[in-house]
Amino acid sequence: MKTRTKFLTSLVLILSTILFPSSIWSQIEISHPLKLAEGSVQRIHFETKEIGERNVDIWLPKGYSPQQKYSALYMHDGQMLYDATTSWNKKSWHVDSTMQQLIDNNIIEQTIVVGIWNSANRHAEYFPQKSFEYMSDSAKYALLLYMPSGALADKYLDFIVHELKPFVDATYSVHTDMHHTHIAGSSMGGLISLYAICQYPNIFGGAGCISTHWIGVLDSNNEIPNALNTYVNNSLPTPKNHKIYFDYGTVGLDANYPEFQHIIDQTLKQHNYDKQSTISLEFVGNDHSEDYWSARLHYMLEFLLTK
Repeated sequence: MKTRTKFLTSLVLILSTILFPSSIWSQIEISHPLKLAEGSVQRIHFETKEIGERNVDIWLPKGYSPQQKYSALYMHDGQMLYDATTSWNKKSWHVDSTMQQLIDNNIIEQTIVVGIWNSANRHAEYFPQKSFEYMSDSAKYALLLYMPSGALADKYLDFIVHELKPFVDATYSVHTDMHHTHIAGSSMGGLISLYAICQYPNIFGGAGCISTHWIGVLDSNNEIPNALNTYVNNSLPTPKNHKIYFDYGTVGLDANYPEFQHIIDQTLKQHNYDKQSTISLEFVGNDHSEDYWSARLHYMLEFLLTK
């Protein structure tokens, strides 16, 4: 069965390259195999026209079958999702074990995870680009100090929507509609996930925003969060068929978030988001780290992917 699945995946990879020539991609062997508790990971190497080279680690639940359709969850910071031994700080989200447990318990839909690696341009790729329109020059300057190559979020999302998703749709047995396509991340990854559902509401039905980095830089400030709120207020998709999950801690870097998260929560409420379409959870004593994000990951998954 594994041999047949690998053959079919390789065949689709070839066909996908012909059908979607905007990127060059290849399936590569993982030089140091990931230590997974559940499922399997296939690593795809992209050479894109938008953001250069990028690895994507695609997690498949155990028993993955081309005869069954799966939802797709796109997640940022792909190096940090599965195996702590291969991450820079020796921590991970343990996405594989949490996903599989929820699937086995029939709590969430059968889902694959598309883990997109970050790059040296992480800040530039993850900060909502169009919120710059609502900032003073001084606030823009403070942000651009973190972005030597300039703002890149629109190009990053263009890669996901116009290059990566067509590849995933053609290669894996997934539902392609927005009701089964979601996007999630933490910190700056929370910002870009919210930006994604606002910019591409017909692509993403759900966004998971964990410890969302509302302050934009390392120093607490009001102008950047206010600009983000103005952008969100002007750009939110309809709550009728979208879900947005938020959570945050109260310690360390996360101590900067509750004030601004409450403002965003009110903005969503004004746009008729209710408890079915959004949730915002506070975790007292939680800091800004993978240990805490891993521990509360199941809340996000259950909200976005519940059967």
